[in-house]
Amino acid sequence: MSIYELKPRFQALLRPLVVRLHAAGVTANQVTLAACAISVALGLWLFFAAPRAGFFALIPLWMFLRMAFNAIDGMLAREHGQQSALGAFLNELTDVLSDAALYLPFALVAPFHPFWVGTVIVLAGLSEFTGALGPTVGASRRYDGPMGKSDRAFVFGALGLYVALGWPLPGWAGWLMPLLAALVAWTIVNRIRRALAEAGTRPTL
Repeated sequence: MSIYELKPRFQALLRPLVVRLHAAGVTANQVTLAACAISVALGLWLFFAAPRAGFFALIPLWMFLRMAFNAIDGMLAREHGQQSALGAFLNELTDVLSDAALYLPFALVAPFHPFWVGTVIVLAGLSEFTGALGPTVGASRRYDGPMGKSDRAFVFGALGLYVALGWPLPGWAGWLMPLLAALVAWTIVNRIRRALAEAGTRPTL
């Protein structure tokens, strides 16, 4: 199960806006690049400027808006004839870059250890790479959980809100990042297993 499975309902809510954006000449690639630029700018600002904890509230707010951006660019591409090879590359690469930038500020939050935040960032990128490899083995693009992109957005958005409210994180919270890393690793395994099953290939070493 994954929050990603709620995407069709979210898309239905956004469809009237997508129609208006298409009529205004907005392209899917423009939406993709805009979402990435905002994500990177926000993440790097929070990391390097180290503002007051309250500014971490921007993370859950942007995580929600970013999901809308991601849904909009996909709908513009599929439903309005804007699919392209360049768009496929941008869609995958900008998601990984955006995730990395938005998770990075949590390396400054105690008791999270920078090593484990970095591990989550690397594994998150690998999980998306794994999902994107599905078509190369005759399967679909895999979005299996339990810790896909939408699920990670929910977790980091909730953590951002918690930090912004100024509530202290207990010492045991330091285990949250190793736990997230384990769940993302599990996601990678699930995507490989299910892609191979879909393609009718038996995994052998």
